Amino acid sequence: MAQLSRRHVLGLGVGALGASWLRPALSAEEAVSAHGMSAFGDLKYPADFHHFDYVNVAAPKGGFFSLIPSVRSYNQSYQTFSSFNAYILKGEGAQGMDMTFAPLMVRASDEPDAMYGLVAKSVQISADKTIYRFTLRPEARFHDGTKLTAHDAAFSLMTLKEKGHPLIVTQMRDVIKAEAIDDSTLVVTFAATRARDVPLYVAGLPIFSRAYYATRAFDESTLDTPLGCGPYKVGKFEANRYVEYERVKDWWGADLPVARGSYNFDTVRYEFYRDRDVAFEGFSARSYLYREEFTARVWATRYDFPAVKDGRVKRETLPDDTPSGAQGWFINTRREKFRDPRVREALIQAFDFEWTNKTIMYGAYARTHSPFQNSDMMVSGPPSPEELKLLEPFRGQVPDEVFGVPFVPPVSDGSGQDRALLRKASQLLQDAGLSVKDGKRVLPNGEVFRIEFLVDEPSLQPHHAPYIKNLGTLGIEASLRVVDPVQYRARVEDFDFDMTIERFSMSATPGDGMRPFFSSQAAATKGSYNLAGISNPAIDTLLEKIIGADNRADLTVACRAFDRVFRAGRYWVPQWYRTSHPIAYWDLFGHPDKQPHYAQGVGAPENWWSDTDKVAKAEQAK
Repeated sequence: MAQLSRRHVLGLGVGALGASWLRPALSAEEAVSAHGMSAFGDLKYPADFHHFDYVNVAAPKGGFFSLIPSVRSYNQSYQTFSSFNAYILKGEGAQGMDMTFAPLMVRASDEPDAMYGLVAKSVQISADKTIYRFTLRPEARFHDGTKLTAHDAAFSLMTLKEKGHPLIVTQMRDVIKAEAIDDSTLVVTFAATRARDVPLYVAGLPIFSRAYYATRAFDESTLDTPLGCGPYKVGKFEANRYVEYERVKDWWGADLPVARGSYNFDTVRYEFYRDRDVAFEGFSARSYLYREEFTARVWATRYDFPAVKDGRVKRETLPDDTPSGAQGWFINTRREKFRDPRVREALIQAFDFEWTNKTIMYGAYARTHSPFQNSDMMVSGPPSPEELKLLEPFRGQVPDEVFGVPFVPPVSDGSGQDRALLRKASQLLQDAGLSVKDGKRVLPNGEVFRIEFLVDEPSLQPHHAPYIKNLGTLGIEASLRVVDPVQYRARVEDFDFDMTIERFSMSATPGDGMRPFFSSQAAATKGSYNLAGISNPAIDTLLEKIIGADNRADLTVACRAFDRVFRAGRYWVPQWYRTSHPIAYWDLFGHPDKQPHYAQGVGAPENWWSDTDKVAKAEQAK
């Protein structure tokens, strides 16, 4: 499975600007100015920096790059698209549309949460951190040559707040207003209690043309190409099959520090396949040129076609130092049959990860325990005194294990049907009032206990089959339903499922972006990512502690306390993760030697380039 949002899903941190925030007596009207901002005041790059350290500033422009989607955000799908509006709930947004727009600021991938100006030349922030005054670059333009002004930026932010995808609306709830003082000055006012990372989330949103939408509805699915302002514009496309993006040769932002060495290809093309196996065949036939591999079986057994053997296709495994996040079967606790946590734990006990990893995934994965996997925010051992201070108010309201060693998924004997674990699962179900009658597990209301797993990819069938078999041993009637991507998204957005697989990852500085995944408000919001229906006062309170932390030490403590309560809820059946990116590509490209520490992904296509010598050699070999 892939990450939910493009390169950085759960929001980006925001807050102070340098040591200026240490001054104690500033009024709300006084402000400091800077070229960037970060959560806790750290900026690696000075105001006069030339380019990010991890790009090749001498990378040539030109060439062609093609890929299949490996990440998604908002209304996007991995398998299809039906709209060029990728920021609303309706339709299936085209992958890559973010490249056609420019935000106020962009993230530096070698820092935990810092952002630097793109459309915005600088930002002034009031001492109470409620007013952000962005000064826009006079050279910023839309693709038709019209000037991009603060009026466009204000329109964009307020439109997204009112009509954007529910996830955007949720994360912008603490935006009071955005207004243009003049063509070059945008003022955004936040609630005094706003989350730490909301301003940075806002700074990363796309800017639309106010004039373009003066005669068009923003919240409608459409294949009309919106007027953009980013490094690419929509080129050729065929709905549900492919879309090409053409580099804007005279893009106004090309020589800015945040863009040098990036956006190098003349054409970037996304191909869409309904089936992973068919998509792999397309790659081996050179129907597209780059692939990040998410199926261990394919990585281990199928990269033996001629182009790999003779070196025309390269394989690399790049490290991933970012938090690995959460992947698993999320259990829809909105349904009565899943309300009892003992039932949910029984489902965890029935999944034999060790057998699945060994037999189906060639031992390529490790077991996920936490939504903060692969980071120091993941908890282990008993609570620290600092964690206990946050947890004590909930004693008696949360399971006692929260105050001890955190829950970890069981380790099986690897047989595929570990009898000890299945006996434990059976006892948990019995204790929850689910008895066995005529070989069938029966709910307290007398109905047979049935579970339907919902997926949109046939390639996931092998992972479900042994799990369903074990559930059958417990008397549970389990089945797998594979639906098309459009139906899948509609059902998930309506929470019309029993269990489904999802993967999401945390930023290095989690904050307000966690609300759509874990908050009680999100549990009742159509289209949110709170698939499990988590509605827990302790989790809500700890989310506020995470969001309100004003230094990294307090943030880490709050995340660890949250991790304990989340794990105690048994909201999911944890699956697996890996700390690397297996990629394969036709040997036509160059890419930076060093992967930035906080990059969400491998920098393709943003920071790759076409190698003219390799392209010429490949053409001669045809």
